[in-house]
Amino acid sequence: MTQKINRRDFVVTGAAAGISLAIPAKSHAEAPAVITRSAAAPLVISSGNGNRVKNGGTQTAVEKAFSMVTSGADVLDAVVAGVNIVELDPLDNSVGYGGLPNADGVVQLDSCVMHGPKKRAGGVAAIEGVRTPASVAKEVANQTDHHLLVGKGAQEFARAMGFTIEADLNTEKSRQLWLEWKRRTDPLHYLDPKTRADALQRVRMDMVAEGLIDREHVYGTINCDAINSKGEICGVTTTSGLAWKIPGRVGDSPILGAGLYVDNDVGAAGSTGRGEANLYNLSSYVIVENMKKGMHPKDAMIDACKRIVANTIEKRLLNSRGLPNFDMSFYALDKQGRYAGVALYDAGSYAICNENGAQTFKMEPVFPGHSTD
Repeated sequence: MTQKINRRDFVVTGAAAGISLAIPAKSHAEAPAVITRSAAAPLVISSGNGNRVKNGGTQTAVEKAFSMVTSGADVLDAVVAGVNIVELDPLDNSVGYGGLPNADGVVQLDSCVMHGPKKRAGGVAAIEGVRTPASVAKEVANQTDHHLLVGKGAQEFARAMGFTIEADLNTEKSRQLWLEWKRRTDPLHYLDPKTRADALQRVRMDMVAEGLIDREHVYGTINCDAINSKGEICGVTTTSGLAWKIPGRVGDSPILGAGLYVDNDVGAAGSTGRGEANLYNLSSYVIVENMKKGMHPKDAMIDACKRIVANTIEKRLLNSRGLPNFDMSFYALDKQGRYAGVALYDAGSYAICNENGAQTFKMEPVFPGHSTD
């Protein structure tokens, strides 16, 4: 079925295909024939926790965002309101309040947002004392000429914007988990750096195996992207970062092109997982660029996963199969309303909400088994 695209897209597509077309001259009164894309049905997609957590309310993140999108709210306002539910829930230790703290027991949070139609973006990194970093990131986009504020500066900006600054964002649960981690790792402090790094990762995985930490929450994050009936696309990613990270460590979540990327003419992509791998490959940007070339979101994300595999060569980061010993998950939707969730391995889930309600699906794995196999 032939769909309309704008003149710029028509010219670019024609040039890329190496085709030269002769277009007959038209009078000034006659509008040129152009092809434009039809708007997609409203859709919200997120990581799996976007359809689990309700924080005592009646809606999950994807349900909240979808209800706002279909009621005419700004798409960015909608997805941020959605992830706020997860950020504020003390029982979810992957983002916001009660997120797993750094090695010093301090909760430091990261987030970024992108507004497709307005071409605006904002982010905060290593911010302390604010339960909803996604909301602060939105204010960075709306109120400043900058894309990223970090640390104390991000906190002072949040204070100036009227956000409540708390002395400690730990819950009793997150504090007890940190104390358990500290107890297990104290004897390791005098080992050489490489051995200690391996030991810290082993302790993290031991705590996962014992059921103390959800495997997905070692790199706890939520990404949420949405499109409305006008075809306007926005996204947000927010996290408490790697559990027990070095103080000041910033992963991929607040970085445009890594934790999130939005092109209103194409689509949106975001991620959860090992931030360092995603930062090195700028995977969200790659995924959106792949969709721009015509790839289905699923194929675009598989390609990004293969790029990560190709660039992971250090032995300490490889499992017995010679593949990455960590997982990465990606979530994407395009202008046509197509969507998918793809992960390196057979684990995790993603959520959507559309006219049929909220649904959760298994991620599409690139490789069978788990990262530790």
